Amino acid sequence: MARDQSAEEPSELLSVLDALDDADARAIIRALVEPMTASELSDECDIPLSTTYRKLDLLTEADLLVEGTEIRADGHHTTTYEVTFDEVRIELTDERRLDVNVVRPEQAPDQQLADIWSAVRRETK
Repeated sequence: MARDQSAEEPSELLSVLDALDDADARAIIRALVEPMTASELSDECDIPLSTTYRKLDLLTEADLLVEGTEIRADGHHTTTYEVTFDEVRIELTDERRLDVNVVRPEQAPDQQLADIWSAVRRETK
């Protein structure tokens, strides 16, 4: 079962709408059928790497993507990105205001812990 998160703050609504209004950001979302690095996304979407990083920031700040870490066999690691939603709904409430509802898939407890850790890392940057 999916969980439904309603954005109460207008800034949340605007950040989601801004991200989805961007053609490059939409291309990145479409390309992310599995976790990918910024470099892979840049190649896949034919977007310059510097622009790709800006779009990834836009999407992660809107909470539409999540960062992960891929440990490679050579001991190095790289950041990967993954889509965190199934659908986005824009609704007109009875109070005549717009709300955005981001429907996310249910997560296993270990993924919830990883998400919490990622959020803590973002806050300390």
